[in-house]
Amino acid sequence: MAIDFKVSKTRVNLMRAFAGESQARNRYTIAADAAKKQGLYSVSQVFLFTADQERAHAERYYDLLKNLSGTTIDISGGYPVDHFDNVVELLKKAEHNELEEADDVYQAFGNEAKAEGFTEAAATFFQIAEVEAIHARRFGKLAELLEQNKYFESDLSGKWMCMNCGHIQAGKMVPAVCPVCRYEQGYFIPVEIAPYLGFDFLMK
Repeated sequence: MAIDFKVSKTRVNLMRAFAGESQARNRYTIAADAAKKQGLYSVSQVFLFTADQERAHAERYYDLLKNLSGTTIDISGGYPVDHFDNVVELLKKAEHNELEEADDVYQAFGNEAKAEGFTEAAATFFQIAEVEAIHARRFGKLAELLEQNKYFESDLSGKWMCMNCGHIQAGKMVPAVCPVCRYEQGYFIPVEIAPYLGFDFLMK
C-alpha cells in the first residue's frame, strides 16, 4: 500500500535537504567573501559558482514539495558552523560536508524515498548526491593546491586561466598581474578546475 506523501518520511527529508542546500549556499557566499578579502578572487568565484548550484538543488527539492503548499513541515537536524578566516580550512570543511551529503545523507534519503514509493524524489536525491561528490573533489583539489603552495605555480609547465578576461597563461608560475587585462594574480585558476573549461579541451 502506497504511503501518503503528507505523512511520509520523504517529505521531511526533502525539507531537510532544502534547508541544508539553502544553508550551504549562504555558507559558500560568506566563504567567497573571505577568499576575496585575501586576494584569492578565483577561489571566491568557485565558491560562488558552487553556491549557485546549491541554490538549484534547493529549488529542485522545494519543487518536489509543491503539493504541500500552505502547510508547515517540522524538521530537526544539525548544520555546520564553518566560519573560518583561513581559506584552506573553509575548503576542507566544504569538502567534508559535500562528501557527507554525497555518501551518507542523500543515499539514506534516496533509499527511504524509494522504499516509500516516491521514485522521482529518490532519483533526485541520488542524482544530486553525484553532483555533491564533484563539489567535494573540486574543493579538495583547491585546498590541496593552496596548502602545497602550488595554486599559482607548478613543478612542471602548467596552464592557468584568468577568470577576468579568459587569458591562458602557460609556464611554471602565474605572473603578478595578467598580461592581458592587468588584473592581479589572484584571478588565475588552474585550467583543470576552471569553470566551462577542461585540460583535455585545451590540449586539442
